Amino acid sequence: MTKCTGWLAAGMLCLAGPAHATDADFLQSLAGSWGGRGSVTTETGSQPIKINCKFSSRATASSLSLNGKCTGYVVFSRAIGADVKTDGKTYTGVYTGSRTGPAGLRGNRAGDALVLGIRWAKEVNGDRAAQLRLEKLGNDRMRLTTIDKDPATGKNVVISQINLSRT
Repeated sequence: MTKCTGWLAAGMLCLAGPAHATDADFLQSLAGSWGGRGSVTTETGSQPIKINCKFSSRATASSLSLNGKCTGYVVFSRAIGADVKTDGKTYTGVYTGSRTGPAGLRGNRAGDALVLGIRWAKEVNGDRAAQLRLEKLGNDRMRLTTIDKDPATGKNVVISQINLSRT
């Protein structure tokens, strides 16, 4: 896997466009300042790197801007952000912060989670596909998880997972 593409999970989402009331409530509940810890692997099968992250998010009834920075080993850091829009059913957009360049996003909301397919700008782990899951875990917690396919086994593996709390 291209190094540091797992940083994607650290920071996701800007949403714009019309949304249903339930989407509006969901998106607006994610506004604020967030901080937390997690891990990222730089290559499938490698040891995870512990990371610390801080995010700021702004939201309206139809948009969420989640931008931040994650640091690992104190000396490595990556700024992360995304622009996503919704028509009330489908979420689409572009993630920025990957080493491969801007990545396309497309997916849906499933309960208290956004499940977004990622289309990397270049191959990662032998293809250009992965998944980002942004889960709301109560009023003051959320989790960002990136899942990709291990080219050696063909199985899905967690590349990064970040647990955030409202600060």
